[in-house]
Amino acid sequence: MSAFLGLFGLMLGSGLAAVGDLDRMHAQEQAARHEFLQRTQALGGLCLSIELFGDSVQQSVSVQDDDGVAALRDRLDRLQGDIQLVLGSYNSGPHDRELVTLKVIQTLFFRQRDLVVQMLSWSADERRRRAPLLVHREVAPLLSEILQRSDQLRLANDQQLHDADQTLLAQFASLQASLTRSIALALASGLILILASMIYILRLERQTRLRYAEVVRSRRELEQLSARLVDAQETERRNISRELHDEVGQTLGALLVDFGRLLATLPASAPHLREQVDKMKAVAERSVQAVRNLALLLRPSMLDDLGLVPALEWQGREVSRNSQMEVDVESANVSEDLPDDYKVAIYRLVQEALHNAVRHAAARNARVRVEQDAGRIRVEVADDGRGFDPARSRGVGILGMEERVKRLGGAFSIDSKAGQGTTVRAELPLRREEPAA
Repeated sequence: MSAFLGLFGLMLGSGLAAVGDLDRMHAQEQAARHEFLQRTQALGGLCLSIELFGDSVQQSVSVQDDDGVAALRDRLDRLQGDIQLVLGSYNSGPHDRELVTLKVIQTLFFRQRDLVVQMLSWSADERRRRAPLLVHREVAPLLSEILQRSDQLRLANDQQLHDADQTLLAQFASLQASLTRSIALALASGLILILASMIYILRLERQTRLRYAEVVRSRRELEQLSARLVDAQETERRNISRELHDEVGQTLGALLVDFGRLLATLPASAPHLREQVDKMKAVAERSVQAVRNLALLLRPSMLDDLGLVPALEWQGREVSRNSQMEVDVESANVSEDLPDDYKVAIYRLVQEALHNAVRHAAARNARVRVEQDAGRIRVEVADDGRGFDPARSRGVGILGMEERVKRLGGAFSIDSKAGQGTTVRAELPLRREEPAA
């Protein structure tokens, strides 16, 4: 982030500096143009006044009366004032050569003015006799030199404009070079930043891939561990159920037989003993029934002996008998040769769904439907209980059902709304080697 900010600051600073330099150069150009126009205008006025002064000098040769001399003198004074005003207001700038030229023009003009004043002080005959020679020898050369010096000022003025243009061109070239360096530096920094960003992104992508692979591997291991735990749980339930049925059940059965024999050997004259033995026999019978029910809950033997549908029907009858919920079990084309993991998964799913309907939903009716077609088997358990929000309430039982279905590559879903009951659906794909019913 700091690199991006640095690059942005570099480009912004270069742009602002370039804009400032361009504004300054524009101001310099405007000032140079303004000074050039002022000096050009002043030089034009100076040349015009000098030419008019020269014409007045030529007229002074032929003037005869005193009124004409007075009028000519007034005109020459006005032209002299104009010329001195121009010379005084001319901006020579920092160039000493123009200042020297201005002083030379002023000196020459003063000499010319003195000659004209001297010539006007003569009498008419004397002016007619001496003025042409004076104008030809002294006044005309001075006027010519003044005009020549004015041309020098004009050339100097043009040179100043040319120098100003060259200075601006040099500044513009310097600005262009500075901008080129800034752009090159920005491009180089951008390329370095892009390369660094690409390397960083590739590094992050590699780390993300590694972490994703690790997460996938961990999830696969967790799924395998969960499957082994489920298998171990089912195996342990089967073993405990068999032990209860074979060992505890047979022991209690033998105890019942012994109680029966003992009851048969007791004399009728000992009613209190017969009563005690009857109570003991009843307790043993209840124990046998409890062990039988516990063994069936752990692993119903009919699931292995008779198949999935009879086991589900027995489970529905047991739930109806032990609760206030009526369970209806329906089946369609369910094969008797389903793999053991399919039978166990479907049985446990239905068992958990009915248990939740009785314990949490307070349902009155439930329907269990299992149907099979050519490539899949579908299970649906629907109740009319109070319902719930599946997105917010997912207990261990629901997670267990979902895990069993996903383990077999199936799809699991729950549709439920408050007050509208709950429907649990599972669809399991059958293995290709599994024959259809």
